[in-house]
Amino acid sequence: MDILDAQNTDLVIFAGALLAAGVFAGIIAGLLGVGGGIVAVPVLFHVFTLLDLDKAIVMHLAVGTSLAIIIPTSISSLRSHFKRGAVDMSLLKAWAPAMIGGVILGSILAGFANSTFLIAVFASVALLVAANLAFGRPDWRLGERMPSGPRAHFMAGTIGGLSTMMGIGGGTFGVSVMTLFGYPIHRAVGTAAGFGVLISLPGTIGFIVNGLGVPDRPPFSLGYVNLVGFALLASASVVSAPLGVWLAHSLNRTALLRAFALFLFLTSMRMFWSLLPA
Repeated sequence: MDILDAQNTDLVIFAGALLAAGVFAGIIAGLLGVGGGIVAVPVLFHVFTLLDLDKAIVMHLAVGTSLAIIIPTSISSLRSHFKRGAVDMSLLKAWAPAMIGGVILGSILAGFANSTFLIAVFASVALLVAANLAFGRPDWRLGERMPSGPRAHFMAGTIGGLSTMMGIGGGTFGVSVMTLFGYPIHRAVGTAAGFGVLISLPGTIGFIVNGLGVPDRPPFSLGYVNLVGFALLASASVVSAPLGVWLAHSLNRTALLRAFALFLFLTSMRMFWSLLPA
Protein backbone atom coordinates (compact mmCIF):
# COMPACT_ATOMS: atom_id res chain seq x y z
CA MET A 1 0.00 0.00 0.00
CA ASP A 2 2.86 2.37 0.81
CA ILE A 3 4.39 1.72 -2.61
CA LEU A 4 1.10 2.48 -4.35
CA ASP A 5 0.70 5.68 -2.32
CA ALA A 6 4.25 6.75 -3.25
CA GLN A 7 3.58 6.07 -6.93
CA ASN A 8 0.33 8.04 -6.78
CA THR A 9 2.10 10.91 -5.05
CA ASP A 10 4.81 10.95 -7.71
CA LEU A 11 2.15 10.95 -10.42
CA VAL A 12 0.34 13.91 -8.84
CA ILE A 13 3.61 15.85 -8.53
CA PHE A 14 4.52 14.98 -12.12
CA ALA A 15 1.12 16.11 -13.44
CA GLY A 16 1.12 19.26 -11.32
CA ALA A 17 4.58 20.27 -12.50
CA LEU A 18 3.61 19.81 -16.14
CA LEU A 19 0.38 21.77 -15.71
CA ALA A 20 2.23 24.63 -14.00
CA ALA A 21 4.83 24.60 -16.75
CA GLY A 22 2.05 24.67 -19.32
CA VAL A 23 0.54 27.81 -17.81
CA PHE A 24 3.96 29.44 -17.77
CA ALA A 25 4.67 28.32 -21.35
CA GLY A 26 1.38 29.75 -22.57
CA ILE A 27 2.05 33.14 -20.97
CA ILE A 28 5.53 33.21 -22.51
CA ALA A 29 4.08 32.22 -25.89
CA GLY A 30 1.67 35.15 -25.91
CA LEU A 31 4.12 37.57 -24.34
CA LEU A 32 7.13 36.86 -26.54
CA GLY A 33 5.76 35.00 -29.56
CA VAL A 34 8.07 32.03 -28.91
CA GLY A 35 5.49 29.24 -28.89
CA GLY A 36 6.34 28.20 -25.34
CA GLY A 37 9.07 25.80 -26.49
CA ILE A 38 11.75 27.81 -24.75
CA VAL A 39 10.06 26.75 -21.50
CA ALA A 40 8.67 23.35 -22.52
CA VAL A 41 11.92 21.82 -23.82
CA PRO A 42 13.99 22.21 -20.62
CA VAL A 43 11.01 21.22 -18.43
CA LEU A 44 10.36 18.07 -20.44
CA PHE A 45 14.07 17.31 -20.66
CA HIS A 46 14.48 17.33 -16.89
CA VAL A 47 11.21 15.47 -16.26
CA PHE A 48 12.19 12.70 -18.68
CA THR A 49 15.67 12.60 -17.15
CA LEU A 50 14.20 12.18 -13.66
CA LEU A 51 12.12 9.29 -15.00
CA ASP A 52 15.45 7.61 -15.82
CA LEU A 53 14.72 7.27 -19.54
CA ASP A 54 17.46 6.36 -22.00
CA LYS A 55 19.73 9.41 -22.32
CA ALA A 56 20.03 8.77 -26.05
CA ILE A 57 16.38 9.70 -26.63
CA VAL A 58 15.59 12.14 -23.80
CA MET A 59 16.30 15.30 -25.80
CA HIS A 60 14.54 13.94 -28.89
CA LEU A 61 11.44 13.29 -26.77
CA ALA A 62 11.61 16.75 -25.23
CA VAL A 63 11.96 18.46 -28.62
CA GLY A 64 9.31 16.36 -30.35
CA THR A 65 6.78 16.78 -27.53
CA SER A 66 7.51 20.51 -27.37
CA LEU A 67 6.83 20.92 -31.09
CA ALA A 68 3.48 19.17 -30.65
CA ILE A 69 2.60 21.46 -27.75
CA ILE A 70 3.45 24.51 -29.86
CA ILE A 71 0.71 23.65 -32.39
CA PRO A 72 -2.29 24.66 -30.24
CA THR A 73 -0.32 27.25 -28.26
CA SER A 74 0.91 29.14 -31.31
CA ILE A 75 -2.53 28.98 -32.97
CA SER A 76 -4.10 30.46 -29.84
CA SER A 77 -1.41 33.13 -29.64
CA LEU A 78 -1.66 33.93 -33.38
CA ARG A 79 -5.43 34.39 -33.19
CA SER A 80 -5.12 36.77 -30.26
CA HIS A 81 -2.39 38.84 -31.96
CA PHE A 82 -4.31 38.84 -35.25
CA LYS A 83 -7.34 40.36 -33.56
CA ARG A 84 -5.10 43.19 -32.42
CA GLY A 85 -3.73 43.75 -35.93
CA ALA A 86 -0.21 42.76 -34.89
CA VAL A 87 0.44 40.05 -37.52
CA ASP A 88 2.16 40.70 -40.87
CA MET A 89 0.30 38.17 -43.02
CA SER A 90 2.16 39.16 -46.20
CA LEU A 91 5.49 38.27 -44.56
CA LEU A 92 4.12 34.94 -43.31
CA LYS A 93 2.91 34.00 -46.80
CA ALA A 94 6.20 35.02 -48.42
CA TRP A 95 8.34 33.10 -45.90
CA ALA A 96 6.15 29.99 -45.57
CA PRO A 97 7.64 27.81 -48.39
CA ALA A 98 11.29 28.30 -47.38
CA MET A 99 10.51 28.04 -43.68
CA ILE A 100 8.66 24.75 -44.12
CA GLY A 101 11.55 23.49 -46.26
CA GLY A 102 13.93 24.34 -43.42
CA VAL A 103 11.70 22.48 -40.98
CA ILE A 104 11.83 19.34 -43.12
CA LEU A 105 15.62 19.53 -43.34
CA GLY A 106 15.91 20.17 -39.60
CA SER A 107 13.72 17.15 -38.87
CA ILE A 108 15.92 14.92 -41.01
CA LEU A 109 19.11 16.17 -39.34
CA ALA A 110 17.60 15.73 -35.87
CA GLY A 111 16.75 12.14 -36.70
CA PHE A 112 20.45 11.37 -37.22
CA ALA A 113 21.81 13.58 -34.41
CA ASN A 114 22.47 12.34 -30.88
CA SER A 115 20.95 13.88 -27.77
CA THR A 116 24.13 15.73 -26.78
CA PHE A 117 24.22 17.53 -30.13
CA LEU A 118 20.62 18.70 -29.79
CA ILE A 119 21.25 19.95 -26.25
CA ALA A 120 24.36 21.85 -27.39
CA VAL A 121 22.47 23.44 -30.30
CA PHE A 122 19.65 24.53 -28.01
CA ALA A 123 21.92 26.00 -25.33
CA SER A 124 24.35 27.73 -27.72
CA VAL A 125 21.79 29.42 -29.92
CA ALA A 126 19.65 30.49 -26.98
CA LEU A 127 22.67 32.10 -25.32
CA LEU A 128 23.67 34.00 -28.47
CA VAL A 129 20.18 35.40 -28.99
CA ALA A 130 19.90 36.33 -25.29
CA ALA A 131 23.22 38.20 -25.47
CA ASN A 132 22.06 40.13 -28.52
CA LEU A 133 18.83 41.15 -26.84
CA ALA A 134 20.49 42.02 -23.53
CA PHE A 135 23.48 43.97 -24.82
CA GLY A 136 22.42 45.04 -28.29
CA ARG A 137 21.55 48.66 -28.81
CA PRO A 138 18.07 49.70 -29.98
CA ASP A 139 19.57 51.57 -32.93
CA TRP A 140 21.44 48.51 -34.26
CA ARG A 141 20.09 47.52 -37.63
CA LEU A 142 20.85 44.96 -40.30
CA GLY A 143 18.72 47.01 -42.65
CA GLU A 144 15.80 49.40 -42.77
CA ARG A 145 13.41 46.81 -44.16
CA MET A 146 13.11 43.05 -44.34
CA PRO A 147 15.11 41.48 -47.20
CA SER A 148 13.43 39.78 -50.14
CA GLY A 149 14.41 37.15 -52.69
CA PRO A 150 17.17 34.60 -51.93
CA ARG A 151 18.25 36.35 -48.71
CA ALA A 152 14.74 36.15 -47.32
CA HIS A 153 14.42 32.50 -48.32
CA PHE A 154 17.74 31.68 -46.64
CA MET A 155 16.71 33.45 -43.43
CA ALA A 156 13.31 31.75 -43.36
CA GLY A 157 14.83 28.32 -44.02
CA THR A 158 17.48 28.79 -41.34
CA ILE A 159 14.90 29.89 -38.77
CA GLY A 160 12.74 26.89 -39.64
CA GLY A 161 15.60 24.37 -39.47
CA LEU A 162 17.22 25.57 -36.24
CA SER A 163 13.87 26.05 -34.51
CA THR A 164 12.88 22.49 -35.35
CA MET A 165 16.09 21.04 -33.92
CA MET A 166 15.58 23.13 -30.78
CA GLY A 167 11.86 22.36 -30.39
CA ILE A 168 10.84 26.02 -30.38
CA GLY A 169 8.33 28.00 -32.38
CA GLY A 170 10.51 30.37 -34.34
CA GLY A 171 10.03 33.45 -32.20
CA THR A 172 13.47 33.01 -30.62
CA PHE A 173 15.00 33.90 -33.97
CA GLY A 174 12.09 35.65 -35.63
CA VAL A 175 11.66 38.41 -33.05
CA SER A 176 15.39 39.15 -33.05
CA VAL A 177 15.65 39.21 -36.85
CA MET A 178 12.58 41.36 -37.37
CA THR A 179 13.59 43.94 -34.76
CA LEU A 180 17.07 44.17 -36.33
CA PHE A 181 15.32 45.11 -39.56
CA GLY A 182 13.29 47.83 -37.86
CA TYR A 183 10.09 45.95 -37.05
CA PRO A 184 8.12 47.29 -34.06
CA ILE A 185 8.45 44.79 -31.22
CA HIS A 186 4.73 44.13 -30.82
CA ARG A 187 4.30 43.43 -34.54
CA ALA A 188 7.41 41.22 -34.49
CA VAL A 189 6.01 39.21 -31.57
CA GLY A 190 2.63 38.81 -33.26
CA THR A 191 4.15 37.71 -36.57
CA ALA A 192 6.51 35.31 -34.77
CA ALA A 193 3.44 33.53 -33.40
CA GLY A 194 2.66 32.73 -37.03
CA PHE A 195 6.15 31.26 -37.44
CA GLY A 196 5.22 28.88 -34.63
CA VAL A 197 2.32 27.51 -36.66
CA LEU A 198 4.47 27.07 -39.78
CA ILE A 199 7.20 25.27 -37.83
CA SER A 200 5.29 23.15 -35.32
CA LEU A 201 2.97 21.29 -37.69
CA PRO A 202 5.53 19.76 -40.08
CA GLY A 203 8.14 19.58 -37.30
CA THR A 204 5.88 17.42 -35.14
CA ILE A 205 5.19 15.07 -38.04
CA GLY A 206 8.94 14.76 -38.61
CA PHE A 207 9.66 13.81 -35.00
CA ILE A 208 6.80 11.33 -34.96
CA VAL A 209 8.25 9.61 -38.02
CA ASN A 210 11.81 9.73 -36.65
CA GLY A 211 10.79 8.03 -33.42
CA LEU A 212 8.62 5.23 -34.75
CA GLY A 213 9.94 1.87 -33.56
CA VAL A 214 12.65 3.39 -31.33
CA PRO A 215 12.98 1.26 -28.16
CA ASP A 216 12.76 2.41 -24.51
CA ARG A 217 10.33 5.26 -25.13
CA PRO A 218 7.93 6.05 -22.25
CA PRO A 219 4.33 4.77 -22.40
CA PHE A 220 1.83 6.69 -24.53
CA SER A 221 4.45 7.95 -26.97
CA LEU A 222 3.82 8.45 -30.67
CA GLY A 223 7.26 8.47 -32.18
CA TYR A 224 9.21 11.11 -30.25
CA VAL A 225 6.00 12.80 -29.04
CA ASN A 226 4.88 11.82 -25.54
CA LEU A 227 1.10 12.16 -25.49
CA VAL A 228 0.85 12.58 -21.69
CA GLY A 229 3.27 15.51 -21.68
CA PHE A 230 1.53 16.95 -24.72
CA ALA A 231 -1.96 16.75 -23.19
CA LEU A 232 -1.02 18.33 -19.87
CA LEU A 233 1.19 21.14 -21.16
CA ALA A 234 -0.91 21.94 -24.23
CA SER A 235 -4.21 22.24 -22.36
CA ALA A 236 -2.74 24.58 -19.77
CA SER A 237 -0.75 26.66 -22.25
CA VAL A 238 -3.67 27.28 -24.63
CA VAL A 239 -5.76 28.67 -21.77
CA SER A 240 -2.99 30.98 -20.56
CA ALA A 241 -1.66 32.24 -23.94
CA PRO A 242 -4.21 35.11 -24.21
CA LEU A 243 -2.95 36.44 -20.86
CA GLY A 244 0.53 36.64 -22.36
CA VAL A 245 -0.85 38.53 -25.36
CA TRP A 246 -2.52 41.02 -23.02
CA LEU A 247 0.78 41.50 -21.20
CA ALA A 248 2.61 41.94 -24.54
CA HIS A 249 0.37 44.84 -25.48
CA SER A 250 0.52 46.34 -22.01
CA LEU A 251 4.30 46.37 -21.52
CA ASN A 252 6.78 48.63 -23.28
CA ARG A 253 9.46 47.55 -25.75
CA THR A 254 12.34 47.55 -23.26
CA ALA A 255 10.48 45.35 -20.78
CA LEU A 256 9.62 42.84 -23.51
CA LEU A 257 13.19 42.57 -24.76
CA ARG A 258 14.59 42.20 -21.24
CA ALA A 259 12.06 39.49 -20.41
CA PHE A 260 12.92 37.66 -23.62
CA ALA A 261 16.66 37.86 -22.93
CA LEU A 262 16.29 36.69 -19.32
CA PHE A 263 14.31 33.58 -20.19
CA LEU A 264 16.70 32.65 -22.98
CA PHE A 265 19.74 33.09 -20.73
CA LEU A 266 18.32 31.01 -17.87
CA THR A 267 17.26 28.27 -20.25
CA SER A 268 20.69 28.19 -21.90
CA MET A 269 22.50 27.90 -18.57
CA ARG A 270 20.30 25.00 -17.47
CA MET A 271 20.99 23.11 -20.69
CA PHE A 272 24.76 23.70 -20.55
CA TRP A 273 24.72 22.45 -16.96
CA SER A 274 23.14 19.21 -18.11
CA LEU A 275 26.09 18.60 -20.45
CA LEU A 276 28.61 18.59 -17.61
CA PRO A 277 29.80 15.15 -16.46
CA ALA A 278 28.08 13.90 -13.32
